[in-house]
Amino acid sequence: MPIKAVDSIHAIEQEQWDTCVGPDQPFIRHGFLSALEDSGSATAETGWAAQHLVIEDQGGQILAASPLYLKSHSCGEYVFDWNWADAYERAGGRYYPKLQSAVPFTPVTGNRLLVRRGLDPDQSQQLKISLAEAMTQLGKRYDVSSIHVTFPEKDETEVLSERGFLLRTGQQFHWQNDGYDTFDDFLMSLNARKRKAIRKERRAISESGLVIKALHGTDIQENHWDAFYGFYRNTTDKKWGQDYLNRSFFSLLGEHMPDQTVLMMAFDNATPVAGALNLLGEKTLYGRNWGAAIEQKFLHFELCYYQAIEFAIKHRLLRVEAGAQGSHKIQRGYLPQTTYSAHWIRDEGFRQAIERFLAAEQQAINEDMEQLLTISPFKKGK
Repeated sequence: MPIKAVDSIHAIEQEQWDTCVGPDQPFIRHGFLSALEDSGSATAETGWAAQHLVIEDQGGQILAASPLYLKSHSCGEYVFDWNWADAYERAGGRYYPKLQSAVPFTPVTGNRLLVRRGLDPDQSQQLKISLAEAMTQLGKRYDVSSIHVTFPEKDETEVLSERGFLLRTGQQFHWQNDGYDTFDDFLMSLNARKRKAIRKERRAISESGLVIKALHGTDIQENHWDAFYGFYRNTTDKKWGQDYLNRSFFSLLGEHMPDQTVLMMAFDNATPVAGALNLLGEKTLYGRNWGAAIEQKFLHFELCYYQAIEFAIKHRLLRVEAGAQGSHKIQRGYLPQTTYSAHWIRDEGFRQAIERFLAAEQQAINEDMEQLLTISPFKKGK
């Protein structure tokens, strides 16, 4: 079976690519990746040169694929290797370019070894192995220092580990739907102190006079994107962050994936003043970006966490993933969950140093997660 690397998502037919994507993974869909590329947000010029792997059968039908980029920096990844790069280059090595299998600017777990749905398990497993091996072959051909697969599914880490990748874990905070019919049902699962605190925060927003709307699909118009892009830039400016996504990206996202796009927006009369962007999967709502044009206490919690929970309950979703970082999410019902990454390091001496670092880091993460679970807001036994 021929394996090739292509330098644009448009070298692959949308239907063929999406046949390899699960229904609960909007970020890996052709529409999302093409919005990043067509807007100029993730291109060779911004340090994300596409090298997507594709395996075809003899008739040219895609059997498996992997989103893959040749990178000249470590920005926009959310699994940080800046210290690795610094150490390797201080020792006389050349860390960049490197290969990265990921969705740019998106810390969301999903398949990185994509296989056409409907194949038998043995064939699917062999295709995943072929993709992992193709990554390392491409890495050697390009003489890269390393290959990084970030936020893969857990079962994919086993395939990668067997191909010589070092495994790394991290944590995020997710909300699980325990069969709630209403937001109050969820509140009743919390201890009294946390329940009271959330009601206080929501009441403050209710009494502020702001109107909150969940805009979905074609409800989202260009004026909403204009406002949201301003909010997004406010957030990146305040946090000294980088505005990886440009204005064009949001319009293309709404155009390519209207059914998967949900925008929680706050209005002062008819004027948008804050917003939170989410993407919708079959079972999961994924929180991504947020911003505001005003200072309003608790508005961030309302738009990013409580509105997401209400939407998930209403639409019978199983979970809400609220993005990277933020232990403050625990008291709002979002508990720590393990995330994964896998790293192929070409230089053996450097690989051994990274392996020692990861062992120590793993112990610290385990201890941190155990400590965080002790402050769960849920009633005992939940």
